[in-house]
Amino acid sequence: MPMEIPSDKKATEYLANERTFLAWIRTCIAVISLGFVIARFGVWLRELATQITPKTEVQSTSFSLFVGVAMMALGSALTLLAAWRYHAINRAIDRGEFQADRGLVITVTTSVALLGAAMIAYLLLTANRM
Repeated sequence: MPMEIPSDKKATEYLANERTFLAWIRTCIAVISLGFVIARFGVWLRELATQITPKTEVQSTSFSLFVGVAMMALGSALTLLAAWRYHAINRAIDRGEFQADRGLVITVTTSVALLGAAMIAYLLLTANRM
């Protein structure tokens, strides 16, 4: 059920919406950066292993690359979602009403939790190989 926003509170609502958008952008940058680090970490580990013992064959699983790229894609998608949400909230403020979007929260939470679970599973499955 939409809530009516008093006209004297609209400026506060616009500024709060902008702060929320900027928080989303900071989160997106962090997710993209972490994805990049994860994607490059597997390559770095293989290079380190060949430098320590050059004659040892190093098994390559591209799972860290997959998870890293997935996190970078998620961060990029969240950036677009944040911009869409920012504009949707601004339109709602202009109309003088606001309604929470729980579906967005559930979608983002589920996506991040699934990527985290995939990383945990990967680490547990490959822990004995390192």
